Amino acid sequence: MTRPIAAAVALLVLAELYAVVRLDRDDVLVVSGVALVGGLVAVRWSLRPDRMSAPPASEADERAAALQRWAVRTETMISWSEATRADWDRRLRPMLARQFELATGQRRSRNVEAFEATGRMLFGAQLWQWVDPENVSRTGGREPGPGRAALDEILQRLERV
Repeated sequence: MTRPIAAAVALLVLAELYAVVRLDRDDVLVVSGVALVGGLVAVRWSLRPDRMSAPPASEADERAAALQRWAVRTETMISWSEATRADWDRRLRPMLARQFELATGQRRSRNVEAFEATGRMLFGAQLWQWVDPENVSRTGGREPGPGRAALDEILQRLERV
């Protein structure tokens, strides 16, 4: 955008210098007008809508980008499941507990006993300990997490609900 404006200003200055050198005042108006119109056309040309906006992404590109984001998120979740218990408690447990609440319709805040009973019934005692939002370990920084197999089983059981 600055190039057309700079070119128009330079052309106007050259037109003025031409008029001063020739000492012909009649040409100044015509040459200045032509330079001004040329500059305005250049500015208008540079502001065309197709040059200002990026080309619209196709539906296939959007789907590919969404699939890429999903794959990255899944890889991150798997790495958290294979890390320490602190990583599991900090990152996966809140997400899994929220998904459990949404899938079953049981709100922990309404009835804690029913929430825990539903969790034990759906996951079993072994897996419920990894979903239960109250089972966060304060000293589990070095303990291993349950791993990918447990995450897979929890997600499969949530899927079945």
